[in-house]
Amino acid sequence: MQIRLIGLAILLLGVLTGCGSTETKPAMTPLEFQSLQSRDFEAPKHVVFPSVISVFQDIGYTITNADLETGLIAAESTSDSDFATKFWLGITKVNQTKATAFVETIGGKTRARLNFVETSQTSTGWGQTDRQDKAILNAQLYQNAFEKIDSAIFVRTQSQ
Repeated sequence: MQIRLIGLAILLLGVLTGCGSTETKPAMTPLEFQSLQSRDFEAPKHVVFPSVISVFQDIGYTITNADLETGLIAAESTSDSDFATKFWLGITKVNQTKATAFVETIGGKTRARLNFVETSQTSTGWGQTDRQDKAILNAQLYQNAFEKIDSAIFVRTQSQ
């Protein structure tokens, strides 16, 4: 018990005296953010929607909610927990990635907008919890997902 308290005191001291970064990235404009996350497809919504679900599952996500009528899809990755921190300090830290998609018909095209968020949730044996969500703005991640969705749409339209 005393070891846990010493460990917690050291951790708290590190958090309180941690160095802050003065380096900031320029913020993306809403249009840049939307451009990164969205792609138009020449297929109907009833083809794009299951293609997005299929790709989410292919890249390791579990679908938690999906509704074709609204076009909303929610998914989450498996979670990762740090056993050593839990054992020595009594603090549980769980990391997970969540993904959402919105699929809608605009004009003669179907637009899919994806959103990936990294979630880190911490809880202690004393009942305190904290959660941090951070949008993932990696252009390559979105590009890869859209390429896979495009392939899934191709497979679906060729088999009909």
